[in-house]
Amino acid sequence: MKMTFAENNTGCVLTHPGNGKNNMSDNSNQNTKTVIGIDVGGSTTKIVGFRPDGTLISPMFVKANDPVTSAYGAFGKFTLENKIALGDIGRVMMTGVGSSFITEPVFGLPCTPVSEFESVGRGGLWLSGLNDAIIVSMGTGTALIHAKKTADGVKCDYLGGTGIGGGTIHGLAKKMLDIESVSHLEQLSEGGDLNKVDLRIKDITRPGLYNGANSELTASNFGGLSDIANRHDIALGIINMVTETIAMVAIFAARGHGVRDIVLTGNLTSLSPLRRFMKNLEPSFDINFVIPDMAQFGPVIGAALQ
Repeated sequence: MKMTFAENNTGCVLTHPGNGKNNMSDNSNQNTKTVIGIDVGGSTTKIVGFRPDGTLISPMFVKANDPVTSAYGAFGKFTLENKIALGDIGRVMMTGVGSSFITEPVFGLPCTPVSEFESVGRGGLWLSGLNDAIIVSMGTGTALIHAKKTADGVKCDYLGGTGIGGGTIHGLAKKMLDIESVSHLEQLSEGGDLNKVDLRIKDITRPGLYNGANSELTASNFGGLSDIANRHDIALGIINMVTETIAMVAIFAARGHGVRDIVLTGNLTSLSPLRRFMKNLEPSFDINFVIPDMAQFGPVIGAALQ
C-alpha cells in the first residue's frame, strides 16, 4: 500500500511490515503507555505514535506558519483523532530542526529531544525491515546514515550528505519555470523528454568504448539542452538532476560500507519520476533502492522508537 497524507489522517492503526510490532525499541520495559514521536520542521510537523503493544498509529502532518504552532497543532489533532488521553501517553520524543523552539512541556507533557540522524537511521530500518542499510533522508537537503542492527541495539553513523534536495527542486522550479509547488512541477514533468535536456554517454562516445557502462547513463545534466526543449522537458530535467545526484552519493556510501540496500525516506519519495529514475539506476550499479510505505515519515517513526 502507498500511504499518503489523506490515507494517514484516518486514525487507523498500522503494523510493522514484518511482524507488526515495534521490535526495535530499546525501551520495551517502559512500553506500558503510548509513545509519541514528533518531527518538527520549520512550518510542517509530522507526528506518529506507538501503542503499548507496539503497533504503529498512522502518522499525520500539520502545516502552520511557525514550528511552535505547527507542533502544538499536530499534537492536538493527533491525540484527538486517535482518542488518546494525555494520561495514556508515556513519552514524547521530539526531533527535527524546529524542535529547538519547543522549550516547554507540550500540554503538560515533558518532551525528550532525540538525534535527528539517529531517528533517520532507526526509522529507515524499521520501515524497510532490513538489518543493515544506507538510509537516505531527502528533505530540503539530503543526509545519509549507515544504520545496522547489532547485539547491542541499532547503531547509526552519520556519513554526511549533500545540499542537493527538495530545496534545490523548489528553487530551480521557481526561477526557471515560475512554479512554487513541487506537486505542480511533477504534473508538468509528465510528457517531458530528457533527450532534449541531458547529455548521455551514448551521445558523446562510440558504441562499446566503455565496456560495462550503460550508454543510457547521464554524462551531463542539462548538458544537452535543446533550443526546442519545452517546460515539460525542463521540469523533468530538474527532477532527474536532483535524483541522480542523490542516488550517486548514496551509491558511493553503500559501496564504502559493503551494503547493497539503500532506503529512501523523506517527502521527495512521493515523486513518481524520482522513484522511477532511482529504480532505473539499480542494474547499472548492482544496488537495491528501497522506498517503503510511509517513507516520508521515516524520521518521526525513528524518533518514537528511541
